[in-house]
Amino acid sequence: MIMDRLIDNIFNMQNPSALGLDTRIEYFPEDFASQYDLNTLDGAAEGIIEFNKRIIDATHDIVPCVKVQVAYYEMYGLPGMAAFYQTIAYAKKMGMMVIADVKRNDIGSTAAAYSSAYIGKTSLKSAKTRAYEADFATVNPYLGTDGIKPFTKDCKDYDKGIFVMVKTSNPSGVEFQNLSVGDCTLFERVGDYVSDWGKELVGDYGYSSVGAVVGATYPEEGAMLRKRMNTVFFLLPGYGAQGANASDLAGNFDEKGIGAIVNASRSLQCAWKKMPDETGFAMATRKAALLMKDDICGALNANGKGEWK
Repeated sequence: MIMDRLIDNIFNMQNPSALGLDTRIEYFPEDFASQYDLNTLDGAAEGIIEFNKRIIDATHDIVPCVKVQVAYYEMYGLPGMAAFYQTIAYAKKMGMMVIADVKRNDIGSTAAAYSSAYIGKTSLKSAKTRAYEADFATVNPYLGTDGIKPFTKDCKDYDKGIFVMVKTSNPSGVEFQNLSVGDCTLFERVGDYVSDWGKELVGDYGYSSVGAVVGATYPEEGAMLRKRMNTVFFLLPGYGAQGANASDLAGNFDEKGIGAIVNASRSLQCAWKKMPDETGFAMATRKAALLMKDDICGALNANGKGEWK
């Protein structure tokens, strides 16, 4: 199962974190930016690809996974989507697992097309092929079960995974997610559905290929969901630039210290801004990634959640 492989990578690197590649040209150091024509989409995409490759080169042996947020590539048009494709392909080549953060869904047939694009295969005249080589995709549950079934089918058919948005890290998410639905909140009810959607895809570690996005900025809700969703692996955004710290995260992990992976994007990609003495932006990202690893593992150890090095 795909989730078993992610957990194996986490254990092998002793690092339950993911590197977010939400790359935009504003994140480039001046000396790097000067090498590209950033007044054109082609030049911007060229710079993004090289920026990402250098960061992947610097971190692939210490970080088990990258999360590539498609919005930051779509805004650079067709060249940006080529950068998205090449970033995923390069991360895979370097041995990292890849989450395509695309937050897709629609009615059944359209959801099937989205799923084919990111975790399944696209049918051609006499063959099927992959459009992108991602291991996971993020999914919006708002359309209900018929919008999720194509994704869970591809998870089963191609040994891929999804992370369904349950409790997001942004402040205004409470406007809908915290509404009362019978005897629970809407996000709890969505969590129950996520557990059910993945019940036939549980791997050796006890976690399903159907995971959940749970914002690290809501530690109490995260701890509550961990007890409620005991077969669901969490993707935790919100660490670093969005304000969540390591002590907020421990409740999202089970007693063995597994069950979640923590994502950070800007705080890693832009680490060079706070480390002027570091040699190069990529090495600054590596140092920040190691500090993040130590921070999270220390918090897990302090809370009795496994034994992390």
